[in-house]
Amino acid sequence: MAEEMKQEKKKVYVETTVVSDATALPTNDLTLAERQMATREWWKSASERFDLFVSPIVRREAAKGDVDAAKRRLEALTSFPELELTAEASVLAQKFVEAKAVPAKFKEDALHIAIAAVEGMDYLVSWNFRHITNAQIIPKIKKVCSDCGYICAEICTPQMLQEEGQDEA
Repeated sequence: MAEEMKQEKKKVYVETTVVSDATALPTNDLTLAERQMATREWWKSASERFDLFVSPIVRREAAKGDVDAAKRRLEALTSFPELELTAEASVLAQKFVEAKAVPAKFKEDALHIAIAAVEGMDYLVSWNFRHITNAQIIPKIKKVCSDCGYICAEICTPQMLQEEGQDEA
């Protein structure tokens, strides 16, 4: 009976900006520092509360840039299962570009969203406010997903997925 009561964890696609903030060195930029702190708080318990996934695109992006930072990002992702970049996801990403939901030169952002939809993720967490976590483009993304027979993952920031009661005194 207790086994029947056990609730299945929600599936979360972790986009590159989240692992970047979780592993970044401290900054003097107050906005970025707040974002990093919120990400680290979420990161601490995220794997207990959710099934976390990445894609080959996340690993490729995480490997770019400063060698030490890339090493920290990749180490943080070692235990995350990797979702496939399928032909289905590539086609859906192209539909996002055609619908002008994501600019063509940011096709990898479209692929993050498409992989999350094709793989049935419940959430896509990102700090990319330009092309992913953007209230003006999310309706376009949801429409393309729906038109193509997919349910769009709920697109949000780690802060939006904080544990219930986390801010209570």
